[in-house]
Amino acid sequence: MEEVTSTVKNESGASAGAIWYPGATGSAAHPGRLKPVLEEFALSLSTEHEPDATALISVPRGMRVLFDGNRLARVPDSIADGFQPGDQLLVIARTGEILHVPAAIGEVVNQAVNRARAAFSALASVNDAAITQFFRHFAARLANDAIWAKIAVANAEDVDRARSRSRSTVRLEAGARMRRDMIEGLGAWERIPSTRGTVEAVIAHDGWTVEQVVDGLGVIGFVFEGRPNVFADAAGILRGGNTAVLRIGGDALGTARAISKDALRPALREAGLPLDAVTLLDRVEHAAGWALFANRQLSLAVARGSGRAVTLLGEVARQAGTPVSLHGTGGAWLIADAHADPARFHAALFHSLDRKVCNTANVVLIEQTRAAELAPIALRVLRERGEALGHGFKLHVAANAVPFVPADLFRTTAPILRAGGLSDEPIAEILAQDDLDLEWEWEHTPEVSLALVGDLDEAIQLFDRYSPRFVATLISQSETAQNHFFRRINAPFVGDGFTRWVDGQYALNRPELGLSNWQFGRLFARGGVLSGDGVYTRRLRARQSDLGLHR
Repeated sequence: MEEVTSTVKNESGASAGAIWYPGATGSAAHPGRLKPVLEEFALSLSTEHEPDATALISVPRGMRVLFDGNRLARVPDSIADGFQPGDQLLVIARTGEILHVPAAIGEVVNQAVNRARAAFSALASVNDAAITQFFRHFAARLANDAIWAKIAVANAEDVDRARSRSRSTVRLEAGARMRRDMIEGLGAWERIPSTRGTVEAVIAHDGWTVEQVVDGLGVIGFVFEGRPNVFADAAGILRGGNTAVLRIGGDALGTARAISKDALRPALREAGLPLDAVTLLDRVEHAAGWALFANRQLSLAVARGSGRAVTLLGEVARQAGTPVSLHGTGGAWLIADAHADPARFHAALFHSLDRKVCNTANVVLIEQTRAAELAPIALRVLRERGEALGHGFKLHVAANAVPFVPADLFRTTAPILRAGGLSDEPIAEILAQDDLDLEWEWEHTPEVSLALVGDLDEAIQLFDRYSPRFVATLISQSETAQNHFFRRINAPFVGDGFTRWVDGQYALNRPELGLSNWQFGRLFARGGVLSGDGVYTRRLRARQSDLGLHR
């Protein structure tokens, strides 16, 4: 026998990929010529299962993994050395990246999901009035100063730890504004009627009818970045009779524990709801998020955040066959064409730079014919916002916009506030066009990219090529241009003013579970805002009056 392969499956049945066991000779280019020494693996493979479901109990150095149908990836030595019986390897089919989930973490996740499934079944017997009471109790506890004081202490400790590690704290600090937003969000869910059990349509036939009924979907898995307010957002899934397992970023875990202990779980208890209806996954390891999204008992996976971590989570969920809602990379694009009104341009940009979140203006494109007038306005807005926030501004300038930016800004350094503290940097720097895809993560120092375009179609082309296809706004007094822009721009959120309107609670009066861009394509049968009452399934119920009905 010249080659040995085995499909490795984890305890929940998730396929982790096909494993190639390399021998002492051969090459990756000609894997069929590899001659493994079978005895080397006799102690590594359990034979308690069928041959196509062999459990991997150790990983030798140099082991290769088949991915993407015909490619091999080598298991990193660090993973091979740390692998223990019961651990899982998750192989990203698109890239060949190999993720290691220790057995202990996998077990914690499996238990949490199992408890959430049991809570989902129990919720079927809970009336909607009890769920309404939960939102009221949760909001009341957050409004209680004594309870909030405990949460504030935990949050202060989280913020201090994050700062000591040069981590951003912009979205971590649970101040008065975040507290108010959480309470208002829960109040909104209290007022929103449940759709569970709603008959959406009735199709009448001779002797019988069919009803289309809305019902709960199941267990929703959440992975959030370090934002404590996500509890109020995620709790919204209860309105539709769903349950949730949450994994929050390590920066905010202390705050999350305090909210869970002093507000969330007591509110569940007071309302008579299952305590596992909303469960905090109390683990800091990234592997906990991977294991959660790989669990096939989830009905939906939701990841909020940006960058590689969210992309990776999406790949894990898709491979498990779980529908996924990803936030992905953020950053709004604000475009001014030949018909832009200067006052509207100023107001839109100014109100799009009040703080750094996903819908903050990130790239500003100005039509060349208006650059002499509008580029100075953009600079004035940045200066005004920087002064208001107390830490100046930062501008990244494409080559074609350099003539419209004062030369001294490229030579002058200023203290720019970064996550790790103040950093002396040039106020303006040259930006390569390929870097228009960068999302600037700033801390109280407004930061944007500025480029010029020949016309609106060029702006649309740049957006499609470099943006995360998220938020696009056009400043133009031309209705023809606005209609053309809406038809052509490949974005789920399109506006004609400030960009910060993109928020479920602000725009739709419903706290959002997450926003989705179109970075990986358009969304099937839904918009870019995922809300708690948007998580459901449809059932068909037949009611027969004619006893002789047959086919």
